[in-house]
Parts: sequence; C-alpha cells; structure tokens
Amino acid sequence: QVQLVESGGGLVQAGGSLRLSCAASGRTFSIYYTGWFRQAPGKEREFVAQISRSGGGIYYADSVKGRFTISRDNAQNTVYLQMTSLKPEDTAVYYCAADHGTGWSGGYWGQGTQVTVSS
Repeated sequence: QVQLVESGGGLVQAGGSLRLSCAASGRTFSIYYTGWFRQAPGKEREFVAQISRSGGGIYYADSVKGRFTISRDNAQNTVYLQMTSLKPEDTAVYYCAADHGTGWSGGYWGQGTQVTVSS
C-alpha cells in the first residue's frame, strides 16, 4: 500500500503562485509515476502533470504548460507542483496520484487539496 498526502493549497489572487506537495509513504518503491490531477466544480477530473520515479518522463497538460512545474525529492518521498501565473480557471481540488503499473485509475490517490484563485 501507498499513502499520499497533499498539502499547500489555499486562496491566491490571479497572477499569484502556490506550491503543492505530495508526500508518499508505504511501498513507495512500487511507484513508477506520480501525477497531479484536478477537478473543478461540475467538471470531470483532468490530468495536470506527471513525473517518473527517476525524475524524467515529465508531461504537462497544455493548459498549464509554461506556468506549472513538477519536481520531486526522492530523499523526502515528495513530489511538488509549483504553480505560477495562476488563473481563476485553475481553481479546483488538486489530487496527487501514484501509478504502480496499473495506470492512474488503478493507482493510489490522495485526499486532495483545494486551490482557489480569485480574480
């Protein structure tokens, strides 16, 4: 089992920045990729970014390219999502997910952290 705990969400004005953290514990050696997803009210959950165990394999959704940066600290078993130039449409609950070889839907998920961007 893997446990994921997100933190760092909050309320920020448009144009501001936030850094989300995803701390993993348990069988972290089984994780191939860690990703960030988000779900806005009334919308489906969508992919934001991912990073591999080695720090490569980085991909971003088009909507966040150039504004968000995903990184990791393996010594701390933590993955970060640095979010800059935030827009009101970035408002959502942000979830961390771990793919251990069965895809995102079969992986582990955190409880989510709320990000609210005011205009």
